[in-house]
Amino acid sequence: MAYAGRQAQLPIVGYDRGLIILYATLVLVGWLMIYTVNFDENNPFNFFDLGTTAGKQLFSIIVCFALTFVIFMTEWDFWRTFAMIIYLFTVFLLPGTLIFGREINGNHAWYQFGGFSLQPAELAKFGTCLAMAAYLSATGVNLREWKSRLTAVGIFLLPVIIIVLQKDAGSALVFFSFLLVMYREGLAASWYALGFGTAALVILGLAFDPAYVAAGLMMVVNFQLIGRFREGSRPWWVVFALLVPLTIWWPTCFEWFLTKANIVPSTIENPALYVMLPHAALLLAAFFPNYLRKNSIIQRGLGLTALLLVLGIGLVFSANFACYTLLAPHQQQRIKIWLKPAEAAADARGSAYNMIHSKMAIGSGGLMGKGLFQGNMTKLRYVPEQTTDYIFCTVGEEHGFIGAASMIALFTLLLWRITVVAERQRSNFSRIYAYCVAGVIFTHFIVNVGMTMGLFPTIGIPLPFISYGGSSLIGFTLMMAVLMKLDSNRNAA
Repeated sequence: MAYAGRQAQLPIVGYDRGLIILYATLVLVGWLMIYTVNFDENNPFNFFDLGTTAGKQLFSIIVCFALTFVIFMTEWDFWRTFAMIIYLFTVFLLPGTLIFGREINGNHAWYQFGGFSLQPAELAKFGTCLAMAAYLSATGVNLREWKSRLTAVGIFLLPVIIIVLQKDAGSALVFFSFLLVMYREGLAASWYALGFGTAALVILGLAFDPAYVAAGLMMVVNFQLIGRFREGSRPWWVVFALLVPLTIWWPTCFEWFLTKANIVPSTIENPALYVMLPHAALLLAAFFPNYLRKNSIIQRGLGLTALLLVLGIGLVFSANFACYTLLAPHQQQRIKIWLKPAEAAADARGSAYNMIHSKMAIGSGGLMGKGLFQGNMTKLRYVPEQTTDYIFCTVGEEHGFIGAASMIALFTLLLWRITVVAERQRSNFSRIYAYCVAGVIFTHFIVNVGMTMGLFPTIGIPLPFISYGGSSLIGFTLMMAVLMKLDSNRNAA
């Protein structure tokens, strides 16, 4: 083997000290936040008790430091040689939870070993980082070719499918961070424009009545058609301008029309759908005269526009139906809390409880915070899951804006340092692996912090190195330790 027969480097020597300091700082700050959530004045040293969250996390930290030492003692190209084997092993652990796993908060994503649990999805993220780096750095792989694209997407979609079956949507979402790496390695930007456009349509379809969104899409196309093709367009612009207020005040206008026509409004099923009719009529009037000119270039352009419009409208209606009909009630509530906060606020003791109290806890910290161990909302357990998904609330309440900004700065420095490390690698495998790690950490960080402030829906993913959980800490430690090991040998690749 390529990795055998060499003397391993001594730990620390030749390693990026910036990464080591940032990693250790985040881990220790995370443990302190977990300790303060469950601080007991009568038993201040309960972190030596493995029955407490602080005790279990301290044990996990010791295990992770030992694991880091072991990784530092291995040969750097061990990870490149066995990348696919490690990936397959971590993915193989996933389906077992469906049969032998323990259910937590409705998710079958955990193995139980006495008083400890293991979430294999966290290990699968590490394994997928290695597999993506191994594949994308292989000879002959070109993301401009369909075979390479599909294979790369398939590598991270395989664990996603199994994790979705575990009903762990949050962990599944993180794997799409590997699309960022594919962009860095040459995937065309047009695919990302298409992806962001699709995401925007889905969100619009969930936040608003899909009929109004469809009408808005037709307005955009009508604007383009009238501006580009209609000669003597003033009358067309007048009609277009009249449709704008008609759309805004459609319920009032439609009710007036029904009254004049002596039609009982209750006999009309889903009256919002009819808001599309005037826009569709204008679209047909502007579309067909130009399409029938038999100019092949114009016909191709108009045909593509029509296809995209139909797909966009279909996506809007499909997303709304899938969310508010097919998803479980608690998943629907999470989306409503995010996209329709005014409705959620009315249920302050129900589905909106976590979000409202999370924002209250962060806001109550003010500029400087209430002080370590002095967070009233933390002590009184106003925010559930405060050691895991909502650990950032504790930072905001006890250390205020300064503490929250400092933590965001630490993560920003970590991500910047990882990109610096990535760009100085001579090995394609090491560079791609570093960007995979950065993508996973960035997604966890931005979604978790945004979730606690109501900017993203509650999907239950931890804040890296900070949230309570041995599986999460071990997974991120593996990523960071291997990255530092690869970087220490960047000149040997």
